[in-house]
Order: sequence, then C-alpha cells, then structure tokens
Amino acid sequence: MNNDSRKLIIASNRLPFVFERKGDSWKLIPGSGGLVTALAPVLRDRGGVWIGWPGITGAVDISDQLSFASNTAGFSMKPVHLEEEDVRRYYIGLSNEVLWPLFHDLQSYCNFDPSYWQAYMDINARFAQVIGENAGPEDFIWVHDYHLLCTASELNKIGITANTGFFLHIPFPPLDIFTNLPWRTEILHSMLDYDIIGFQTLRDRRNFIQCLRTFVDDISIEGKGQILTATVGGRSIRIGYFPISIDYNEFSQMAGTREVADAAWYIHEDLPKGKIVLGVDRLDYTKGIPYRLRAFENLLEKHPELHRKITLLQVVVPSRRNIPMYENLKIKIERMVGEINGRFTRSGWVPIHYIFRSLDRPELLAYYRTAEIALITPLKDGMNLVAKEYCASNIEQTGVLILSEFAGAAPQLKRGAILVNPYNIEEVSDAIFDAWRMDLRERRSRMKKLQSSVARNDIYRWVNSFLNASIAGNLDDFPPVGYMEPL
Repeated sequence: MNNDSRKLIIASNRLPFVFERKGDSWKLIPGSGGLVTALAPVLRDRGGVWIGWPGITGAVDISDQLSFASNTAGFSMKPVHLEEEDVRRYYIGLSNEVLWPLFHDLQSYCNFDPSYWQAYMDINARFAQVIGENAGPEDFIWVHDYHLLCTASELNKIGITANTGFFLHIPFPPLDIFTNLPWRTEILHSMLDYDIIGFQTLRDRRNFIQCLRTFVDDISIEGKGQILTATVGGRSIRIGYFPISIDYNEFSQMAGTREVADAAWYIHEDLPKGKIVLGVDRLDYTKGIPYRLRAFENLLEKHPELHRKITLLQVVVPSRRNIPMYENLKIKIERMVGEINGRFTRSGWVPIHYIFRSLDRPELLAYYRTAEIALITPLKDGMNLVAKEYCASNIEQTGVLILSEFAGAAPQLKRGAILVNPYNIEEVSDAIFDAWRMDLRERRSRMKKLQSSVARNDIYRWVNSFLNASIAGNLDDFPPVGYMEPL
C-alpha cells in the first residue's frame, strides 16, 4: 500500500473553527470542544481532511476563510452546508432534543418529534456525499459522535469502499433507557455498517453490546479484552473502548510559558482571599452546575471558618443558547450565584466569581495553574477532558482534582482524584473541605499520579490504539507533509 497517498478523513458535526459575522465580514474563532482539543493536533500537517458544518446557514461564500483556516490548522477543511430548517430538525431536534439527553440518562428531557428522524437521515446522507467527494479507496474515514450515527449506511449507498470507523464521544445508555428511542433498531443497524465502533469506556461498550443482543437478530459477539467482534449478515464489525485524551506535552509546556505565568499572577492578585476552587464547563444541564453551586453553599453554611479563605470561580462557556432549556439553565445559574453571593459576601470577599464567555487557551491555562482545587462534577460525561487539562497544566503539582464518579475519566483518574457523587450535595461539600485542608505532601502525591496517567495515555496513544484496531496501522501511516493542498 502506498502510504504517501493515504489520507485520514475526519467527519464531525462541526468544523474545528467557529464562524461569526462581524459587520460585513466573517471572523474565525478556533473551536473549544473536546473533540477539537483532541483531534486538531493529531491531524495537523498530515495532509488530512476535516469535514463538518461551518456553523452558518444560507448561501454564504466562505471559501477564502476556509482556505485561511486550513493553512492555519495544517489540514484541509470541507464544509457541509445546512439550512435553518436542517439545523432545527437535525441539530437542535434529533441530535440535541433526543440523542443528547437520552444518551445521558435524561430521557424525560427528550422530544421524540417524528419529523426529526427523516431530517437526521437526510443530513447524514449529505455528510456522506461530501465525504465521498474527498475520500479515496485507500483513505481511512473516521466519523465522530452522535450527530452522525448513520453516516456509514449512507456511504454504502453511494458506493464508498474505504475503511470506516466511528467513535462516540458521549456515553452510550443502558438498555432500559435506549429502549425508549423510537428509532432504536434503525440506529443500531446503521452503526453496524461501520467497520469499527469505538466507545469511551468499558461501561459504554457493555451497554451497546446488550442493546445489540436485544434488538439485532442473528448477531454473534465474540472475543475478550479491549476489542470484541460482532458478526451479522456475513459482516464482522470490531467494537472496542478507547478512552480519549489530550496532548499532554502541549498543555504542560504552554502552562509553563511567561504569558500564562503572568496571567495566573494577575488572577491571584484579583482574588487574593484564600484558595480558588475552579469549575469550567460548557453551558449544559449534564454538567451539574446547579448541584455544584448548592454544594458550595453547603460548604459555606457548615464551615464559616472558610469565609474569606475560599472562592469558587465558575466559568461557563456559552452553548446552544437557541435551545430554550439552555437559556433557562443560564438564568437559573445566574440566579443561584446571585442568591449565594447575596447571603455570604463580606467586605473585600465575594464567594463566587462567575464568568460567562469562552476563554482562549492561554487564559484557560492561567486559571488551571492558579486554582488550588478543580471541581469537575458532571451528572454524566463521556470522558471530560477538562479534568485531564487541569492535571497537565498544574505544573507546580499542588492542585487537587475533585471529579464526578459518573465522568468517563473517573476510572483512569481515581487513584489521584477525590471521586464524588454529584447528586450528593453534602459529599461534594465535604470533598471541597477535605481538598482545602489537604497538606502539601498529599496534594503532590495525588497530582503526580494523575499527571503520570494522563501523560502515559495521551491523545497520540488514543489515536494509535484506534487506528491499530481499525486498519492495523498508526499515525505513521499518515506521515507529515510539507504542502497544504489548496481548497
């Protein structure tokens, strides 16, 4: 096989840049999600292609901006165009009013509108068309996340023969919850059209296997360890779990730069009263922010001796604000912050500092370096890369990680983190108190274990393990190139 001509094709709902209109022009902002954080450094300068929606609707010419973004990123970007109705039914509808809450065990939040399903399939077919226009028979097509569960079926319909892989970044629900999905059988059969399916954790794979055995006739599943093989209809599909990670060295090295160090110093100058507890989350009901605020309030109630000695710095990154539930959540969070600050604020000390905006990488790392405690308590999460980013950026090795036991990262980080049930407000409150009074020796011991685990299992190991299971290869099969092909 001629590896020089082989490309890695990434397909995800969104491109790794966000396009925002500024007057008569468009501004490009690097994406901040976990998928972008993980995959952008892997794809860089390897001549690959990233296919996704640029985040805008209508007939807008952004070819110049995409060329600039491609050259900046080190890989080509190809857009999938959506209209407003597509966004309403495929993205807001089936993806985020059905699959997202259902896969996070929140089925009561689902809106099973029957019109969403056809729109979802239509957009999966549109993604397949763009993939087909850019993929050769020797390429590896790697499709990502719940928006594109059915893309492999559509690739088959148009005769694409390249190897395909799928990775689910969010949890896969247990059988009793997945059963609620009206299109459960169609989705399972469509997923089985991929050559390999990857999940974040053993728990997610176990849930998926149980659903296959329940809803797919004449399927056999064999093997043990990380990779199983499912056989149905004369085809074999590999099914594995691959905990995603970050570029540990990139985060660690950038955290040690003068720019980040200076920014961290200014943060502590602005918040000089005691230790900082940091929460960094996208605006989402799965992140458990209201429970976290109640836990911090409980801490202040039980331990008045901590007043003026601890501050919660909660960063919320705007997300999906065109969905009413998310806007309502924002209002609830801001009301709770106001109520707690109203109760406990004293001269020279405000217990909760709330930031509602995106942070660029140096500013985010400055908060990671500054915070003595990271409070990461999602109600359920596929992995949660913020926990790993905090560990990599804590170069003084003095931070304490408090982590939800329902985060996908919990099995990997349990030896160094304090694990909590995010619904248990008193347990989380007690964990914050334990972290606050933890001596330096124990903090350093815990953080060294965390950093060792994240460094050893970094993003490149994740990619290589998936590629090895997919095509018996690794990133060396997609060598760096010195020339970016123009769009």
